[in-house]
Formats: sequence, structure tokens, C-alpha cells
Amino acid sequence: MFPGVTAGLEMLAQEGVPLACVTNKSERFTHALLAQTGLAQYFAAVVGGDTLAARKPDPLPFLHACERLGVAAREALVVGDSLNDVAGARAAGCPVVCVPYGYREGVPVDALGSDAIVASVAEAARLVIASRAAAAV
Repeated sequence: MFPGVTAGLEMLAQEGVPLACVTNKSERFTHALLAQTGLAQYFAAVVGGDTLAARKPDPLPFLHACERLGVAAREALVVGDSLNDVAGARAAGCPVVCVPYGYREGVPVDALGSDAIVASVAEAARLVIASRAAAAV
């Protein structure tokens, strides 16, 4: 597992931020992998590549995840690592940041077109928490 993943998910859970995992992997395998890594507890929704009629980069998986979480797409934040994540998030109307690791098919992270590049999920969590605190003022 990449550094900062569990810490970031735990920070978001402590703040009551609902989370979804959106992947093109089979939902069955995704549930098993999340359980095996101890991450399943953090996700209120899992949207796999076989959950809906369309997969990323189509916006449908992100829109479905937002609906399941009860949040508007513009209020969600996609944390991704690929062109599929950025394109799907953009098409859904979600802001998107990317981590510098993961599955990019050789495309440099700064060429993905995300709103920002964060060092880790923990850094993304800090951004979310700070944004929520600023909105509450």
C-alpha cells in the first residue's frame, strides 16, 4: 500500500466525510481487495467496472458514487492517478486531484490535467478538511 493512504482515509473518517471507491476493476475483486487490505471499512460505496453500463472515463461511475453518498458532484473530490480518473471526474463535474503514484500508463502526473497534484491521500485529506473548515466559518 502506498504511504499516506490509511492515514488519509482515517482522517476523513474522523471528520465524517463519506467516501466511495470508483474503479474499473471488477466490483467482486475490489470488495475482496479492500477487505484484505483493511480499507473496506472506509468506503460507504464501491463502484466497479462491472457495476454499471459504463466505466471510467465515462462520468456515470462518478455520478453514481455521488448519488450513493448523497453529495453533489461539484461538492465531491476525486483523488485519482490516471487519465481515466481525470476525464471521468471532469465529465461528471467533480474537482479532481492526482497522486504521483499509481496507474498512469506512462503519462506524467503533471500531464493528466488535474486541478492539483497531491503527494498522498493524507495530503488530499488535509485539503478536504481545511476546505470544510473554511466553509463552516
